[in-house]
Amino acid sequence: MFDSFPSGASTRLDRPSYHADLARIYRSGIDFLNKLERGQHFQERGFPSWEAFADGDWEKALSLADERREDYAHELLRASRLGVTHRRLRVVEFPITPYVQWELFVLRLRVDLGDDIKVLDAHDISNIERVRPVPEVVILGDAAMYEVVYDEEGNAAGANRYTDRSLIRETNAGFDALYERGEGFHSFFDREILTLGPPQVSGAPTGLRGAR
Repeated sequence: MFDSFPSGASTRLDRPSYHADLARIYRSGIDFLNKLERGQHFQERGFPSWEAFADGDWEKALSLADERREDYAHELLRASRLGVTHRRLRVVEFPITPYVQWELFVLRLRVDLGDDIKVLDAHDISNIERVRPVPEVVILGDAAMYEVVYDEEGNAAGANRYTDRSLIRETNAGFDALYERGEGFHSFFDREILTLGPPQVSGAPTGLRGAR
């Protein structure tokens, strides 16, 4: 699974170019967007809920998590009007990192608004990840695929853009197979996240990414 991905030909895009290219392809008539998330530590600078989380104020972080509700609702409405289905698979390692604990509260809001998100225990794909982790990718139909990349300090630095349709189809088949193995968001969240106490944040998490 994902065997051809490491050797696939790609074009490096800086962060603004990546966002612009993704938006252009998204509006071009694609049928779906599939997102596979693998990293366990990121930063969401500029997102007040994350800023509160990073400052160690868990109660404030949770109270601010609802601030993106209108944006997420608009995003899903736009997807519906364009005929683009969204699916997201979140790979989670145990013990759950503080970042992922916070992120899943934000993703719960998206699910409640109708987003289709599943969770997969990283232990369940250890046989697939013997050589390398599964890729963190955004797949836009069969038109384009993006691997989000980070600089040496762990900050989001754009993406590698792939357009080889055979590679996109192969990677998407891998996504489909893992998605089928994923657990429903709410059952995972209620069992594994709601039972946790406030996370202990020691120093800033590594990896800067765009807002949820």
